[in-house]
Amino acid sequence: MKTSKKTSVRIPKILTIAGSDSGGGAGLQADLKVITALGGYGMTVVTAITAQNTLGVTKIQGIDLDVIDAQIDAVVSDIGVDAVKIGMLSSPEIVHCVAAALRRHAIKTIVLDPVLRATSGASLGGDATARAMREALFPLATVITPNMEEASILLGRPISEPTDFEQAARDLIEMGPDAVLIKGGHLDAKHTQLMDFLMWRAIDEDGKKILEQKKLLHYRVNTPNTHGTGCSLASAIATYLADGHDLSHAVAKGIAYVEAGLEAGAYLSIGQGSGPLWHMHAFYPTVLPDDIDPAIA
Repeated sequence: MKTSKKTSVRIPKILTIAGSDSGGGAGLQADLKVITALGGYGMTVVTAITAQNTLGVTKIQGIDLDVIDAQIDAVVSDIGVDAVKIGMLSSPEIVHCVAAALRRHAIKTIVLDPVLRATSGASLGGDATARAMREALFPLATVITPNMEEASILLGRPISEPTDFEQAARDLIEMGPDAVLIKGGHLDAKHTQLMDFLMWRAIDEDGKKILEQKKLLHYRVNTPNTHGTGCSLASAIATYLADGHDLSHAVAKGIAYVEAGLEAGAYLSIGQGSGPLWHMHAFYPTVLPDDIDPAIA
């Protein structure tokens, strides 16, 4: 029986190293939805299993280090990886395990979402985990994507206003990553316009090392369905980087994707708490309920 030759069609390959969300709105499940929606091939390394829904996290079980290590080796040795997205790492030991594997395989493009708290407020990693991330993973990262609360934990001081973002980004980039994206989605209601702040290392025309920065302004989407936004943004950025976009463009496109998902998911009824954004908005747009006037929605 003849076997057909493998074709050489290229597809961006993205490995997500994160926890599982049994509710499907965040974690590995959200990552795979994003990667697929944006035309990539998603692979997973499970670092923890959570019992989780739209109301919160009720149980976390970390995966044994040798199993995490074996998952990474299996994927990289056979399929290969164009970019890695890192999400929930629930202990310092898991952080160091993942960092050692990434160094061993010389992975170059790494998007680190330093997940330390769930949308519900549940702790997903303590101070020791944050310290391990700073020491072991920040120097490997292409970009880190903390929200304001995570930036506060990482820096040991409150980051609560847009005026705090530039110095916070400078302090975080000094810890080793090539770029920092501070997300402003948790700015309080007085801020009708939200701001994310991107800072990255660059080389000027004279060959001198400099820091570039960009403010990304966007409006607030009025929706209770925000579960998984951080995971989704980091996965979108990783997918766009794997597809060859430069960092600034990948970040802007990732933010636009998440905004569209929030808008499309605003009227979805999934669970009793904070539901997810709608990851498949480009393929399956949602419709407004009959009793809502689209002109005022």
